[in-house]
Amino acid sequence: MPDRPEKFSLDDLCALADMPRRTVRYYIQQGLVDRPEGARRGAFYTGGHLEQLLEIRRWQRAGVSLARIKDLLAEPEDGRTVPPAPPRRPGDVTVRSHILIRPGVELTIEPREAGLTPEQVRALAREAAELVDRFNEETSQ
Repeated sequence: MPDRPEKFSLDDLCALADMPRRTVRYYIQQGLVDRPEGARRGAFYTGGHLEQLLEIRRWQRAGVSLARIKDLLAEPEDGRTVPPAPPRRPGDVTVRSHILIRPGVELTIEPREAGLTPEQVRALAREAAELVDRFNEETSQ
């Protein structure tokens, strides 16, 4: 069976992106995020929508205005680079992703600080899982 993209409700998308519904709707209205797939009650969001929201958040954390983000999103993806984040100061809050690699092994990462795209983070997690499996195989022999 071919891979089907994940489908999310607006509430699920907001929870995954850690953004209020109002913000997501505003981004859609402003053309920063694509409209949902389907219509009315059958409307849904995909991983692509989630990636758009996370990219907007990365740009905002780097101090880029929404107007500039809209311009950047209109550029070809391979021409975009996330500007360096301003130095952290006492009281700053950062959000880190915790990725379960294998039981007992977790990767903690802040993709913006690491300079990694979501695809690169997924590849890193896959490689780390393979490495843990190799270590476990070596110790069980």
